[in-house]
Amino acid sequence: MAKGSGNAAPAPASASAARGFDMAAHVRRINAQDKAATVVLTLIVGFVLLILAAIVVYVLASGAGKLFDLGFLTGKPQQFKEGGGIGPQLFNSFYLLVLTLLISVPISLGAAIFLAEYAPDNRATAIAKTLIETLSSLPSIVVGLFGFLFFVLYLGWGFSIIAGAVALTMFNVPILVRVIQQALENVPRTQRDAALAMGLTRWETTIHVLLPVAMPAIVTGIVLSAGRVFGEAAALIFTAGQSAPMLDFTNFDLSSPACPWNVFRPAETLAVHIWKINSEGVVPDLEAVSNGTAAVLLVCILAFNLLARLVGKLLERRMTSE
Repeated sequence: MAKGSGNAAPAPASASAARGFDMAAHVRRINAQDKAATVVLTLIVGFVLLILAAIVVYVLASGAGKLFDLGFLTGKPQQFKEGGGIGPQLFNSFYLLVLTLLISVPISLGAAIFLAEYAPDNRATAIAKTLIETLSSLPSIVVGLFGFLFFVLYLGWGFSIIAGAVALTMFNVPILVRVIQQALENVPRTQRDAALAMGLTRWETTIHVLLPVAMPAIVTGIVLSAGRVFGEAAALIFTAGQSAPMLDFTNFDLSSPACPWNVFRPAETLAVHIWKINSEGVVPDLEAVSNGTAAVLLVCILAFNLLARLVGKLLERRMTSE
C-alpha cells in the first residue's frame, strides 16, 4: 500500500507533461500580456492628459494678457467700444455660487443623513435613490428651461440671481447627496456601534461621530461641486439672464438693480458672458475679451479643484491627528 501511494503522487506532474504544459512559458506569456496592457493603458492616460494639458495651456496662453489686468478684472463691460472689463460678471459668478451653496448644502446634508442613517431598506427608499440619480443626470439646459417656466414666469421672479441659484440647486443637490451619503457610509461600522454602545442616540452618533470622520470627503465634494456650478452657463441663460447692470457697492437698497446684494436683479456670469459675446458681441476686441474671460474662468475652476484637495488633506490630518 505504501508503495502504491508513493507511485501515485507524481501522476499530476506526469499528466501535465503529457499535455505539454510548460509553466515557464505560461509565466512569460502572462508577463508579456501584463506589460502590453500596462503600456496600452499608460498611452491612453497619457493621451487624455496631453489633450487636457493642451486645452489648459491654450486657454491660459490666449488670455494671459488679461489675467493680471486689474482694469479688465474690475471694469465694466462695453457693448460697442473696446476696453471693456468683467467686473460685474466676476462678482455675479461668486455671489451666485455662494447663494447656491447656502441653499443646496443644508438640503443635501439633511437628505444624505436620512438616506444613510434613517431611511428603511424598502421600495420607497430605492425609488428615492433612483430619482436622485436621475435628477443628477439631467442636462442643464432642461433644468434651465424648467427654471425659466416656473421661477421666471410662473412665480414672477423674472431673470434674477435667486432664480438662477434655485435652478443650479436642482442639479447640485443630487450630486452633493450622493457625495455626502457615500462619505457617511464609508465610516467604519465599528465606530457607529461603539457610539451607540456608550449610550449615544442615533442623532448624537451622527453629529458627534460620523460627520467629523466624514467631513474631509464632504468638504472635498462641496468644493468640487462649487467648481461645476461656477462654470455653468446653459441653466443660467434662461434664469439669471444675460445682462449685468452696473453695481454700486455703496448702495444697500435691496430693491435697486444697482445694489450688489439684490437677489432679484439680473446677473450675467462669466460663463454666460463668454457665450453672449461670442454669439452676438460687436465690440472690436471681442476675441481678446472672450479669451481673457475664459482664462479667468479656467483659473477659478482650477483653484476650486486645488482647494478641494488641500482642504481635504488638511481636514483628514486634523481628524486623524496625523
